Parts: sequence; structure tokens; C-alpha cells
Amino acid sequence: MNITRETLLQTVRDTDTELTKRGLVRALGLSGDDRRELRTLLSELVEDGTLIRTDRRTYRCADTLPNVMVVCIDHIDDHGDLVGVPARWEGKPPPPTILVLEKKHHKKSGPPRATKTLGVGDRALCRISKKDEGYRGEIIKTLGQGPRTELGVVVKGGRGWRIRPVAKGSRYDHLPQRGQMEALQLKDQDLVLYELTSARNKGDRIARVTEVLGSADHPRSASIISLYAHNIPLGFSGDELAEAQSLTLPKLDKYRKDIRDIPLLTIDPDDAKDFDDAIFARPDDNARNEGGHIVWVAIADVSAYVRPGSALDKGAFKRGNSVYLPDRVEPMLPEELSADLCSLRPNEDRACLAVRMRFNAQGDKIDHKFVRGLMRSHARLTYSQAQTVFKRDGEIAKEAVPVTDILSDIFAAYTSVKIARERRGPLNIEMPERRVRVDEKGNVTSIEVRERFDAHKLVEEFMIQANVAAAQALDSKNAELIYRVHEPPGYDKLQGLSDFLPALDLKWSMGERVTPKRFNRLIEKARENDLAETVSMSVLRTQMQAYYGPKNGGHFGLNLTHYAHFTSPIRRYADLIVHRALIKAFNLGDDGSSAEELTRLKEISEHISDTERRAMAAERDAKDRYVAAYLQDRVGAEFEGRIAGVTGAGLFVQLDETGADGFAPVSQLGLERYIFDEKSKSLIGAETGGTYKFGRRVTVRLLEATPLTGGLLFEILTKPEKGKRPKHLPTSHYRKRGPNKGGYKGKRRRK
Repeated sequence: MNITRETLLQTVRDTDTELTKRGLVRALGLSGDDRRELRTLLSELVEDGTLIRTDRRTYRCADTLPNVMVVCIDHIDDHGDLVGVPARWEGKPPPPTILVLEKKHHKKSGPPRATKTLGVGDRALCRISKKDEGYRGEIIKTLGQGPRTELGVVVKGGRGWRIRPVAKGSRYDHLPQRGQMEALQLKDQDLVLYELTSARNKGDRIARVTEVLGSADHPRSASIISLYAHNIPLGFSGDELAEAQSLTLPKLDKYRKDIRDIPLLTIDPDDAKDFDDAIFARPDDNARNEGGHIVWVAIADVSAYVRPGSALDKGAFKRGNSVYLPDRVEPMLPEELSADLCSLRPNEDRACLAVRMRFNAQGDKIDHKFVRGLMRSHARLTYSQAQTVFKRDGEIAKEAVPVTDILSDIFAAYTSVKIARERRGPLNIEMPERRVRVDEKGNVTSIEVRERFDAHKLVEEFMIQANVAAAQALDSKNAELIYRVHEPPGYDKLQGLSDFLPALDLKWSMGERVTPKRFNRLIEKARENDLAETVSMSVLRTQMQAYYGPKNGGHFGLNLTHYAHFTSPIRRYADLIVHRALIKAFNLGDDGSSAEELTRLKEISEHISDTERRAMAAERDAKDRYVAAYLQDRVGAEFEGRIAGVTGAGLFVQLDETGADGFAPVSQLGLERYIFDEKSKSLIGAETGGTYKFGRRVTVRLLEATPLTGGLLFEILTKPEKGKRPKHLPTSHYRKRGPNKGGYKGKRRRK
């Protein structure tokens, strides 16, 4: 019998079970020389990737899946179902996707749905079936997390080649898998993605490199490392770009009103690239609202371009939000939208979703109305330029001169709205915000404290009022939406604050009702003794993390009962959802919330809460790495700072000059053993009682700056404050004494 590749492949495909070489011999009815020909063909097909030889010595086609296999959850699709890929894939084509479903328990239970016990990165043993729409995997057993992809740098030292993790706190290097240095042509300082295997060599873990990203020596590698370390999606698909490039400005119609006669203007940071909100205010001419104001807030109408279920919508959902790093922005939407069609540039027609709000003389919002319109910004100002009009203690910026009267009316409206804000009493924690400036080559040129003007507070308060109006408007229509929720502090965190404050001669009564105003009074009391920054940091640590959810939980920090994000749909998917909800609820177009989207609000909320947290982590890590690079040449220098955290292992110190955070190990505090006191957030000397406590000002020496991880290592130069020795020392403090040195002498055992 003459065997051909086509005959062999057809036999492998047609069999229900995977066959060994012997099984193929029987299936094809081979004997003699035909067996040798089969062996040769199998070797060729495995070598060119057409067939896969499994660990059980069976053969299957590279583009098919086995009946049972381990599946790794890759992402959540637009319907909220889990989508996985084979945990191991050796074929040349990209791995197929598998819809992962929980086991159906009863015939009447309907179609199976994705299990909620698994998340992205988890693994499951699945029974695979092929349907017309693709592969399905029915879960047999959940296996938890599989090998995690990590980020590292290839380094050459005295012990040979190693992969050094970039994560802070990583203590050990790993060995690259045998043969990978040559096969991938890896070089010193190559930035790589790798997975740890279970194998070891003389105690060192073996790492398998999965991708080479570039060189860690590049000045801009700090951002690349941070983006990859936190799994931030990069770039846009071809479908997204094609869709974005085909979009045009909407025309006036029965839904979109012409509001180009309203002199709206934008006020943004001096380095802003996109302008998604514009404001205008004037005195209310209604005699029944004497001293009141009309305030307009117009927001770029992203929903006019990003329709539910489109490629742009799917990409925006996956990213969740834009990510802002010192040297770059990873936008949620392509530049055709974020920097053009949805950027409210001056003297250009732009689609918008605007809210007209009416405030009385005391700053209370009387009513609001949402309008879908076509607007034209009359000016683009920076905060510092607008401030020259508000402050009026010097020359007005030339860019602000043509719109001075408009800015004066805007400031007058803010003055009354500010009265209501102070009466409401939101949490008022003023912590300095620092900006890392990076040049075109990726080198840090300066680290500056951002000035906070009245112009900042004005825009912030108008945006808050617009967000409140959106939540209230949708709530009045019983419409489903995604709220921004900030819950009150938990009991345990408040108890920790109550235990700590007596060390500062302050107190917090656990019996009183917790409100933002109470925290504000506490901070003002601390200001009398120059402790405002210490107490502010402590109060900040008691706060819960805000999140998105389909149920209204209020906003504790802002002291509001209704709150939703409406004002930044260019950079936040949550705002896009709220825009669509407003369009549907108030009949402002046919591109509002889809029925399918409304059924997934809980899943969307959880996803975008996660993407927000990962973006914040990436932004913080990138800033830390750039600051470490900035301070690398100043190792040995002394800095002033404040103790920002206390643990048993040492002290975290925040520098005044740069805002950088670093660690001073307890070993750098001298020969004395220090005991961690959780209540007072202090390290206390076991012998002398010398104390380092949270919030104390100290002088430190920089011992080490590591741009790769963003880590800073300090030595504390300030002597500890005098204090009392700990009453109770942990048993680990006492060392066992040897024989005849005061140790316990037991009775001699009788022979």
C-alpha cells in the first residue's frame, strides 16, 4: 500500500480517539515496508508542525484539540463568558479559543453558562467538544492558577546568565532554560517575559522565556516594564483603527441641537493632549432666582462614535480606561477619536452631550437638563492662565484676555457653588501631588509639585455637579446605570486610627457617627501642632477604595447620595456607559444602551474596577522607576522626609523633595533590636525604648537606587525619640543560653 500525507492526515482526523503508531498501522492495514514509510511520514509531519506527538505517544492534527485538556482562562468576552486557550500549545497556527462552561446539572436547566469560580489566569481541566461556532470546554475540575508570566531582565554575572525579576521585593534570580540563550539570541540587559518551570538546577528555578521585548537600558523602559508588568493592553487592532478612520462628525438632526452660540471654553493642564470637557456660566436672569447662576458643562459625545458591540467598543471595554505615565499615554480610544473627533479643540465644531444646571445664590442645584448638541469651544486655557483672571493680583494672561468676562462669570458661579460644597462638607485631604517631567529621550528633567489653583477647584466642582446630575437624572427615570461608589470606612481601620491618635495627643471616639466633616475637624485640630500631614495620611489609609457598581451606595468621600462618572468618556469606559444610559432614558438618539449591555452591568462594573486598579498600579510603578533613575546619581546624598509606613521589617520614608518612597530596613537602625508596636505604628527599641513612629520627620541617606524595580534603600540618620521600653517583648527576643551560662538545668536522667 502506498501511503500519502493526505491519506495519513485524513485517518488521524477521522478517528474518534488519538492513535499511537501501532494504532495507525492497524487502522491503515499496513505491513512490511509500509511501516517504515509510515514512520518516515510521521517524523516529517511532526517536524513541520502538521501533527503533534503527545506525551502518550499518540498523534493528532495541530489544528485540532484533544477530547480532554487543561485550559487557561484568557479573557472574558462581550457576553460575560469565560474564554480560554490551551494551557500548552505546540502547533504553528495561533491557539484556538474555547468557550469555557460549567457542567450542566439537569436537562431543564437550560444552556450552560460560564462558571463564576474561575477568573482570568486560572486553569481548568475541560472536556472539549467541537460545535459549529467553535470549541466548547465543559469543566471537569478547576486547577487554579497556572504558570504566571513575569517580567525580567537577562543579566550576566559571575555565575553565568541569569534572569532577574523586575518586581519589587524579588530576592532570587532564575536560570534561563537550556538552549534558549542561543535559540533566542538573548543578550545582556534584554527585557523578557518568562514563566517559571518546576525544574531546578542546584536550587535555582529554571525560567522559560516566552517573549523578548527589547532592551532594559533604554531610558523609556520604565514605562514599558510597568505596562507589561500589569498586563496593560497596548495598541489597537486593525478593525479598531479602520473603524476610527471611517468616522465623521455627526450632523444636526432632531436629536442633536445647535449650541454653538454658547461661549463654552476648556480649562486643562498645560500638558493636556485631549480636551473632553468645556464649561460656561452666566447669572440667571430669572427674577425668582436672584443671585443664582446657569452653568453649562459640555462633554465630548463619544457614544456617537463608539456604538455597543463595535470593534471600538470591544477594545475600549478591554482597556477600561486610559493609562497616564510620565512619558506616554496608553489611550482607551485611538487618536482619531481621543485627539481629534472627541477633543473639544477651540473654534472647531464638535459633538457633545451637555448638561444645563441652575444654582441658587446659596449654591444649591435647583434643576438640570441634558442636551445632545453640536458645540464650538471659544478658547483653550490652562489652569494657570485662567487663574490670572480669578486672582486679579497681576497681569492677565494674554490667552485669557478675550474671554475675561466669561471667566469672571464662571468664577462668580463657582463662588456660590463653593458655599454649598462647604456646607456639604466633603472629605478635605490636601496631599501634595508631584509631576515627573521626562524629555524626548526618556530622561527625567525635573520632579515638580503640582500647584493647585482655584481654577483646579472650580473645574473639579463643576464636574462633580455634572456627575451628580447624571446619577440623579437616571435615577429619576429608574434607569439602570453604573454608579461610582465609595463606602464609609470599616470598623477595623477606624479602630486602628483610634489606637494611633493618642500617641499624637489626639483622639477619635468610636461611639460617634462617622462623617467626612469629623475627619476634616480632626485634620484641622492636627494642623495646630504641625501634624496635619501625618494625620491626613492616617485618615487616607482608613478610607475604602472607590469602585463601580450597578447599585447605588453613595459616595462617602464627597458626602453625596447619588454619584456616577459622566465627564470623561474619552478615557473611562464607565462614563461611556452612563452617556448611553442618558441617551436611552431621555430619547436623545438611537445609539443608547443596548439590551445586552444592560444585562451585563455587574460584570462590566467589576471589570472596569479591576482595570482602574491595574492602571493606577502601572502609573505608580512607572513613576517610581523614573524617580529611582533620577536619584541614581545621588547615592550617598542626604534627604529630608517623613516616615510614611512602619512594619516589623523597617520604615517606609517619603522624601520631601521628590515625593519618592523608599525603605529603611530595621538593620540600618543600629545594633539594638526594635519591636513593632501596631497600635502606635512605631518601632521601639527593646533596650532603650528609643522610638521611630509613623509621621515623624527624619533625615535619611540614600544607599541604593534601582531603576529596574523602582526601589530606593535608605539609612535613617535621625536618632530615635526617647520613649519607654516595651512592657512585653516577643519570645523571639530572648535567646537560648548555652550550658552553664544561666540556662535552665534539668534533672539528670537516671541510667
